[in-house]
Amino acid sequence: MIVDLEPVTKDNWRASAALTVHAEQRDFVADVEHYLCMCAYGELWHALAVTLEGQVVGFCMWAVDDDRSRWIGGVVVDAARQRQGIGRALIKTLRDKLGAEPGTPNVALSYQPSNTAARALYLSLGFVETGEEDDGEVVARWTPTVPVVPTR
Repeated sequence: MIVDLEPVTKDNWRASAALTVHAEQRDFVADVEHYLCMCAYGELWHALAVTLEGQVVGFCMWAVDDDRSRWIGGVVVDAARQRQGIGRALIKTLRDKLGAEPGTPNVALSYQPSNTAARALYLSLGFVETGEEDDGEVVARWTPTVPVVPTR
């Protein structure tokens, strides 16, 4: 599956903000509106709409840390579109894109220890838990062994 990652703009922010997750996932992610505010009013995160065949099906954001590592955060796949491979395609696409940036030592993300679905997905895509914690979340990092050429 191929998804597109597009900057959130005046044309797609409403569709991004309308994304929802299943009730049991609400403890693991914030509402997309919260993430959009972090991106708009903070100086760190950049918002991306995840599209499939022109339709917004997810959201994520990325940042660059002081050590030049790239971070993935705020990953949301709409409840109606889950279990279709979108999350896997999103993480792989963004991981490869960020990992290909010159000077990037690794790509990092974090998740709550009880989020077993996220953990399984990230580990299956080559992320390795480092023993670090960030705000009580498990940190995992992916380090490309060879230069990565983004698929999109």
